[in-house]
Amino acid sequence: MDIGIADLCVRHAGGAHALADVTLYIPAGQICAVLGASGAGKSTLLRAVAGLATPSEGRILYDGAPVSQTQRRRIGLIPQDFALSGRASVARNVMAVADIGIGRSFAGLYPPSERARAAHLLAGLGLEEAQLARRADSLSGGQQQRVAIARGLLHRPALILADEPIASLDPATGEASLTLLRDEARSLGATLLCSLHQPELAHRFADRIIQLDGGRVVFDGPPATHGGNRVQPRIRAVAQ
Repeated sequence: MDIGIADLCVRHAGGAHALADVTLYIPAGQICAVLGASGAGKSTLLRAVAGLATPSEGRILYDGAPVSQTQRRRIGLIPQDFALSGRASVARNVMAVADIGIGRSFAGLYPPSERARAAHLLAGLGLEEAQLARRADSLSGGQQQRVAIARGLLHRPALILADEPIASLDPATGEASLTLLRDEARSLGATLLCSLHQPELAHRFADRIIQLDGGRVVFDGPPATHGGNRVQPRIRAVAQ
């Protein structure tokens, strides 16, 4: 799925801009890292693309058209706060996005193929299949973050939106989890938009870096031309 963002503005309740005049085109299959300090607008950008933050101005197009219900179901969201149901099992959390119907999902009647994919993803994230039966609120923060990653990938999305997906992980586990995210996106041919605080990881894993400052794009280009934490002049892309 490709994403066209034209003149996007999102304002806080008090009127200040969370995003201002953001114009980007992200082609299908691209691995894109969004960098910036806390409050720069990274989460707001991902929430806007996910349809969770209402633009004050501008538009977002998905494969050249406004978002449809079918396209919404093709988005895999990995939120910064995990958004797990603490009293539910890991299995129920991960497979909440499985397209099997509400009744079967409520009864825990998951197809073997979906259970196998959940176990495969959790194993790739360093969690054993036995974790499927545990309550989510019995897990550590890092384990919950990995469950959220597995849930975001389970239904083979065409667009993956990952908001600080390794913030609660130690460096080795974080790098392994980011590798899985990238490899799954490549395997699915999915677009990956991932906000990070680590420029060095963005340089190694992303095809493209977008840096935000004060809600505005101040750098947009390949990692080789990105100057780390240094704010770069804005390069304006054309939204299609």
